[in-house]
Amino acid sequence: MSPTTREEIRIGPVAIRFLVEGDASGGTVAVFECDVPAGAKVPVAHSHDGYEETIYGLHGVLTWTIEGAPVDVGPGEVVCIRRGAVHRFDNNGDGDATVLAIVSPGVLGPGYFRDVAAVVHAAAGGPPDPTDIAVVMRRHGLTAVP
Repeated sequence: MSPTTREEIRIGPVAIRFLVEGDASGGTVAVFECDVPAGAKVPVAHSHDGYEETIYGLHGVLTWTIEGAPVDVGPGEVVCIRRGAVHRFDNNGDGDATVLAIVSPGVLGPGYFRDVAAVVHAAAGGPPDPTDIAVVMRRHGLTAVP
């Protein structure tokens, strides 16, 4: 397995850094860190058909809402999100949070986050167009849920 560069992709105030991309793992896994500042409410509720996602808390607390049920994930805690489960997350706390996300198989890559960042950037400080976000999500195997 070859190492992955530590490019930081910013979507508004959220930062994503891939540690392992799917190509580097032969498609078995993708791993990235995600920094979410206090008060952030992201992303839109969504599901993914092609992979499971496991979230491991590194710092702070994120509240994940999975199939309507809230689950707080703090340092050393984990939540597994099965394929097709509708979910989202928020940082409702006073402090910033960082999680490690493991996607298996490794079909989600930095291209998704770059594409979302482009839509957010095009909104020039206003809210991004939800239709444009949904198109990007679908192109990368995610389904936005209103």
